[in-house]
Amino acid sequence: QLVESGGGLVQAGGSLRLSCAASGFTFEYYTIAWFRQAPGKEREGVSCVRGSDNSADYADSAKGRFAISYDNAKNTVYLQMNSLKPEDTAVYYCAAVSPALFRSYYDHRLYDYWGQGTQVTVSS
Repeated sequence: QLVESGGGLVQAGGSLRLSCAASGFTFEYYTIAWFRQAPGKEREGVSCVRGSDNSADYADSAKGRFAISYDNAKNTVYLQMNSLKPEDTAVYYCAAVSPALFRSYYDHRLYDYWGQGTQVTVSS
């Protein structure tokens, strides 16, 4: 089970930290990713981390602004989002797949487990 939290309303240029708490599995054998979906748009990958080697990846839209991390003790993945823009407004989902991915990180069809999503709204 994956449970996201941390969404909310923030002004452009602000920051939010999203959390994804996992239960029932450990990250070591998984790739955990953050996706987002804005109204009328397809779900897109934002960032991911592979538990086995802590290797992280970022979509172009997230590079330089977002940072993904995980806390093994808390079994939680975080997405720190800085310099937020109105176009970052979306429902953000975390997702997990095992065995871990080494390519096609943002093909949402490969992910087996999904959280319920958390709304992020960035005002201009």
